[in-house]
Amino acid sequence: MSNSKNTPKYRSAGKRSGRLSEDEIKQNFSDMHPPLSASQAYIEACRCYFCFDAPCTTACPTDINIPEFIKRIQCGNLKGSAHKILEQNIMGAMCARVCPTEELCEEACVRNTHENKPVAIGLLQRYATDEVIEKKVPFFERKPPTGKTVAVIGAGPAGLSCAHRLASFGHSVTVFDKNEKAGGLNEYGIAAYKALDDIAQKEIEYILDIGGIEIRSSAQLGVDVTLDQLRDKFDAVFIGVGLAGVNPFEIPGEAVNGVIDALNYICDLRQAQRKSDLPVGDHVVVIGGGMTAIDIAVQSKKLGATEVTIAYRRDRTNMKASEYEQHYAQIHDVKLRYCASPKRILSKDGQVTGIEFDVTEIDPDGNTLTTGKTFQLEADVVFKAIGQTLPAEQLGDPAGGLAIEMGRIAVDDERKTSLNNVWAGGDCVVGGQDLTVCAVQDGKLAARSIHDYLQSA
Repeated sequence: MSNSKNTPKYRSAGKRSGRLSEDEIKQNFSDMHPPLSASQAYIEACRCYFCFDAPCTTACPTDINIPEFIKRIQCGNLKGSAHKILEQNIMGAMCARVCPTEELCEEACVRNTHENKPVAIGLLQRYATDEVIEKKVPFFERKPPTGKTVAVIGAGPAGLSCAHRLASFGHSVTVFDKNEKAGGLNEYGIAAYKALDDIAQKEIEYILDIGGIEIRSSAQLGVDVTLDQLRDKFDAVFIGVGLAGVNPFEIPGEAVNGVIDALNYICDLRQAQRKSDLPVGDHVVVIGGGMTAIDIAVQSKKLGATEVTIAYRRDRTNMKASEYEQHYAQIHDVKLRYCASPKRILSKDGQVTGIEFDVTEIDPDGNTLTTGKTFQLEADVVFKAIGQTLPAEQLGDPAGGLAIEMGRIAVDDERKTSLNNVWAGGDCVVGGQDLTVCAVQDGKLAARSIHDYLQSA
C-alpha cells in the first residue's frame, strides 16, 4: 500500500489522444451494485427461508446471524437489523461491498440452485447498515475505563475491529498507522467503484464514536516506534500491519518505465481528486489472478484504456478471483488469458513495449509446467498483481521472539503470537485469507483474548 509520501512515478507520456473526459469517467465509476430501495429490500428479504440451521451463517467468517437480520428488514426494523450485523462485524458496511458473498454466504444459501438465485445477502446487509453509519446511530457504549492500555499497529480492518472491541470493554487503545488516513486496504486498496461516497471513512468515524480510541497517523513500526517500545509502554499490543511488500516478477527487463505495482496505482486512484489526471495506457497487461488483478484491470478500462488483458500462469479453475469477478471483468471488455507465465519484459528506450509469456499447462498433480511455446502481448503499461509479502523491515525490531512461519506471523486460534503480550491478525498472520471480513474476525477474536489477559494480569 502506498501513501502520498511514496507515490510511484508512472509513464512520462502525457494524456493519450481519445482519453475519456472527467464526466465520462465519473459515469464509469458509478456504484458497482446500486443500493436497494425500500421496496426492493422488502421483496428480497421475503425470499429468505429463515433456516434454523442456516448455512449462510455458518459460511460467514464473522458469525453474523443472517436470517435474523433479514427477518428484521422484512418486519421494517432497520435499526434492529443493523445492530444484529454490527454486533458481530463492526465493519459490516464495507464488508457488504467488498465481501465475496458469491463464495461465502450466498453460495451457501439454500435458494442457490440452477433454477434459482440466492438471496442477495450482501445488498441486504448494505441496505441495513448504510443509514446507521451515515447517521451515526449509537448502538455501542463503552464500559467504565479499566486503566489498561493497548497499542494497535495498523488502522486496517483487523486493527480497527480489535480497537473497537477493546474500547467497548473499557480499555484505552492507541492505534499507530503509517498512512495519513486510517482504513488500510479499505481506504487505499479497494477498487473505487466498490466504495463510493467516502464510505470507508464514514465507517471509521462510526467506529471511533465509541470513545477510548486514539489514532496516530504517519507513525510507522520500525521507523517511528518499535515493538519493544510499545510492549514496554502498553499492557498489550496487537499487530495488524497487512502485507506491504510486493512480489517481484524476477524476470528480465522488469526495471523499466511502465511496469507498475497494481496496489500503488489503485491507492492513487482512490485518493485522486480528479481521476482524469491519472495516466492510463492504451494497451494494458495485468499479471496476476486475484482480486487486485481484477480491480486494476476493470478500472483501467473504466479510465479509457483501449485494450486490457489479465494474464494468469495457471488455468481458470485455479484462479483466486471468483467466477463472478472473472465474469465481471469480461463484461467490461477485459480479456483473460490463462496458462500464461511472464518470461521477459520487452522495452525500448527504457519504456515497456510488451511482455513475452511462456505457455503453461497443469499436470495431473497440479504442478505448473512450461510447454516450450511462447507468445507476446503489446503493452505500454504492465501491472504487477502477483501478491504481497511481509518483509522483515515492515515489523521493524521484532523483539527477537516473534515467531515467523511461511513468511507471516505465527499465531494460535486466539491470534496470540509467540510473545507473551502480543497478538496479531489480518493478512500478516499465517493462514490469513486476504479478505476484509476475515481480518475483522481476527481483530474481534484477538480483542477477546487480550481482554481476558488484561483481566488476569
